[in-house]
This record gives sequence, structure tokens and C-alpha cells, in this order.
Amino acid sequence: MNDSTALVIPHQKLPQTDAALITPIRHRWSPRGFQDKSVPADVLRTVLEAARWAASSSNEQPWRYIVARREQPEEFAKLLSVLVEKNQLWAKGAPVLMLSVAKRTTTSGRQNRHSLHDTGAASALLAVQAAAMGLQIHQMGGFDQNKAREVFGIPEDFEPVAAMALGYPGTPEMAPPDFRNGETAPRMRKPLSELAFSSKWGEAFAF
Repeated sequence: MNDSTALVIPHQKLPQTDAALITPIRHRWSPRGFQDKSVPADVLRTVLEAARWAASSSNEQPWRYIVARREQPEEFAKLLSVLVEKNQLWAKGAPVLMLSVAKRTTTSGRQNRHSLHDTGAASALLAVQAAAMGLQIHQMGGFDQNKAREVFGIPEDFEPVAAMALGYPGTPEMAPPDFRNGETAPRMRKPLSELAFSSKWGEAFAF
């Protein structure tokens, strides 16, 4: 890749981590401002291929993704319409919208209580692959599940999980004004002492 085609990432939010992490994890974050730049079909295929290879209980692979590119105005508008209004304000600027969906039953017809976990794991790989390629996704719980079912004809045994905006992150000024502070605010996480326990609940694991 020569200088004329080099990928330019105008804004990053690198965290202060307590351990050394691989670069795509450190670079992954959730912007609301995206460059006005199309995501090529082969790049989109690659990030979805990463999700495809996630681990799952009994290899059921319960995740599905509804995908709409801005080059498909009708499909893009359909997916945008299921988001809550606050998310529509900024997500309309993303070049790709997606909706993750989990199959709640196994191939043998039993309830799959791990389906939401496995679908989240697939989306996590998608997010890390995207970050490794200079893109980012912003996942959203703010969408209308019932409307999504109606608009896309989602079967009863599938559950809409999360909406996503995918694209090349822009500068903070590319986000709508009400969201710009979040584009530059420090990234915060709970300490490991609140997340990793040992002999009983709430007792921090001793590293």
C-alpha cells in the first residue's frame, strides 16, 4: 500500500490498560462519527467472516446478521427505521448498518440458553476484526425488537440482539453536536477486582 492509498484514521481513543493487549483490542471503540467513505464489499465480507468463525456451544452457530449498505437506500432505510430516534440521528451517517439475531433453539429443537452469549462472542470477533482493518462498529441496544421482527420477517425462534453501525471512524466533528463530547471522553472500565472473583462471589481473584 503506497502513501496515496494508505488508510488514514483521523481519531482514536486508546485506553489506559493494566496489561499489554493486542493492537486491535486496544484500538477498538464505539464512535458515533464516521467518514463519508464506503466500506468495500470484500472488507465487509472479511469482518463477517470473522464472526462466522466464533466459538459456540455444540457448534450451533446461532448468530445471524441482517446487513444494509448505504448503497442500498431502501434496505438501509429499513434497518435505520428500527433504531430509536436518538440512535438514528448519528447512525444514519454510517456506511453500513447491521442487526445481530440469535437462534434460540438448537438444531434438535431444544432451547439454546447459550445463544445470546454465542451471538455476542461472534459480534466481538467482528468488532476486533473491524478494528484491525481500520474500521469500527458501534453496537446499540436502542432499537425496536418488534418492529425489526415485522420489517424483516424474523422467525419466532430467533431473537434480535443488537443493532450495529459499521464504518471508518471520523473526527469528533463528524458526529452530531449532541454526541461530540462522547467522541473525546476518556474510555473507562471497572477494575478487574470487580470482575474476576476467586473462592466466593465478590472476593477479588489474586493475580
